[in-house]
Amino acid sequence: MAQTDNLPAGPDLTNGVPVSSVPAAGVLAGHVEGNSVLLVRMEDGLHAVSGLCTHYGAPLADGLVIDDEIRCPWHHACFSLRTGAALRAPAFAALATWQVEIVGETVFVRAEKTATRPSRPHAPHKQPGRIVIIGGGAAGFAAAERLRELGYSGALSMLTADASAPYDRPNLSKDYLAGTAPEDWIPLKGPGFYANRQIDLRLGCDVTAIDTGARQVLTGSGERLAYDVLLIATGAEPRRLPISGFDLPNVFMLRSLADARAIVEASKGAASVALIGAGFISMEAAAALRARGLQVHVVAPEDVPMERALGREVGGFITSLHQAQGVAFHLQSVAKSFDGKLLTLGDGTRIAADLLIVGAGVAPRTELAATAGLAVQDGVLVDPYLQTSVAGHFAAGDVARYRYGADLIRVEHWVHAQRQGQAAAANMLGAGKPFTDVPYFWTHHYGLDLRYTGYAGSWDDVRIDGTLAQQNFTARYFRAGVLVAAASVGRDLENLTIEATLQSWSRPCGDE
Repeated sequence: MAQTDNLPAGPDLTNGVPVSSVPAAGVLAGHVEGNSVLLVRMEDGLHAVSGLCTHYGAPLADGLVIDDEIRCPWHHACFSLRTGAALRAPAFAALATWQVEIVGETVFVRAEKTATRPSRPHAPHKQPGRIVIIGGGAAGFAAAERLRELGYSGALSMLTADASAPYDRPNLSKDYLAGTAPEDWIPLKGPGFYANRQIDLRLGCDVTAIDTGARQVLTGSGERLAYDVLLIATGAEPRRLPISGFDLPNVFMLRSLADARAIVEASKGAASVALIGAGFISMEAAAALRARGLQVHVVAPEDVPMERALGREVGGFITSLHQAQGVAFHLQSVAKSFDGKLLTLGDGTRIAADLLIVGAGVAPRTELAATAGLAVQDGVLVDPYLQTSVAGHFAAGDVARYRYGADLIRVEHWVHAQRQGQAAAANMLGAGKPFTDVPYFWTHHYGLDLRYTGYAGSWDDVRIDGTLAQQNFTARYFRAGVLVAAASVGRDLENLTIEATLQSWSRPCGDE
């Protein structure tokens, strides 16, 4: 997704503004030499930071200020208003800070401070000698990055079976697949990042076993790599369907960068595509491939796509967006076979398809953990600190199953995986801080973003404020009268506020 094209709002801060114009709560948005800058009043005086989120460039003035933090309106990244530090994913780069000068009753912002990495708490003197991370996805990358930010100076290895360095996975089914995001947007960091931070990133590295007693991992090449603390961030893998023809060369999954590249290549010269499944990834891929001009068919067993996650009304709303763009739905239907050119459904319907994309959900990669003797249950079971049943062994991301309120859950969201990685990193260094973040995700369809916060594995009431037809609403999900989640379109600040409310209600496991 591109940086925002909005011109900086507010006054030119180089000319000065009255000190009294800086609000006691919130921020004053202005600009300095064409750069968006926020002025904020804190207990220790006035501070100025850059006004655009370092993740995708969202205007932070439209976000939410809580104490000395500001939260991004688009993807809920969080920054310190004092230091500019990126506190919570999906942003990892800090905001620039600016020099503030007060002359009489006027405050001026004229120059950016010399770029320095914001200070972090010092890591404990007794650090693990070596930390190994299995997995190079959202959780694994975020953990490695945060470990170094927290001052960890020991050996740090990240082992990933992927051939590519950590990348922006959500973009694969959105702009990248649509052809509007160039390849150089996709890596989370360049090669220099890993070298500079002494992160031993090993690509194409299959881990075949974990020996918890000897504290070693065994790789496919036969190497034994010792560790003092281990993070399992193996993620999830696509479910495969045992259907005739689903092993043909023009049948694809969409999970990795290699998958996305293969689909982009196959779509060149193609006229039609069929998608099996109507979950978020499949529906985003449908929008992306329509942008490429393909005729798109979606085959799914349910009668309202995404009803299980969003409810009938909001699921129907997303479906209507696709129908308006010419996507053909074959609902309450199942695939029977594919011969490379025609997809046959259970009722005999035949659909012409030059390529087929299977989106039948994912399953957590737990085999390594289970074989090593760690407790698993539709994921690797972890405690409030993201530690597994074996001390010194942590899990984070799609593979981790943990208690959230009264529910035992496993969340398959990018931002949540990153935040779990960050929390696990701190706890691997002895922070002892429970992970209580509220789940959050966004989904993109034809220029429209739906933002979802909370967790509603089940609900008994949906209350919609606003109008779906006008693409401006918030759907609130309740269970036994208690708000558990919300989905919003066109109401970013409201979604942030609901997230903050849910966060204030959250309690670590065992707390009364």
